[in-house]
Amino acid sequence: MDNLPNDSRDEADETDVRLMRLIGDGDQQALRMLISRWQGPIINFFYRSVHSIQTSEDLAQVVFIRLYRSAAKYEPQARFSTYIFHIARNILINEHRRRHRKPAELYDPTDFTPDLRTDDDSQRNCAEIEEAFSLAIETLPENYRTAILLHKQQDLSYEEIAKAMDTTIPLVKTWIFRARQKLRESLKEYVK
Repeated sequence: MDNLPNDSRDEADETDVRLMRLIGDGDQQALRMLISRWQGPIINFFYRSVHSIQTSEDLAQVVFIRLYRSAAKYEPQARFSTYIFHIARNILINEHRRRHRKPAELYDPTDFTPDLRTDDDSQRNCAEIEEAFSLAIETLPENYRTAILLHKQQDLSYEEIAKAMDTTIPLVKTWIFRARQKLRESLKEYVK
């Protein structure tokens, strides 16, 4: 859904807005359709920070409960993806506060080219790279991780990320730039 051409993204956004209006009118089928459309991206968003499928699914359920409760008052002011990830980000922040620990940072492994020497070593190397990447993400500040995940995984624009994170576009650009720098430094032995 996130890597759609602009026309398709606009159509998907219109569909999501229409579904929210139907949910506001009490349409349970529309709620099921919206959950089906967004469950995967939302769970993936949470998983990159909490590293637990169960917790990610639980947090996604909270997102959909909040969507359901706010549907009657919903007025689109930005893309629906911006709206839903704004809710998800707030829930993630609350979860980290609840656990009294700093949240793990987000990143996109497609920014890096692994140094795979031979086919025999590739499986071992991939596992090693994934582990190193997970550790590197955990060292990033929460804002860096969230911004880069929304940009790379959810294909949100800088403007959409700024709205979702209640900040400015220049600050989002800075966070993404710094996240990439830190990740490249942490993963320099794996990058060609």
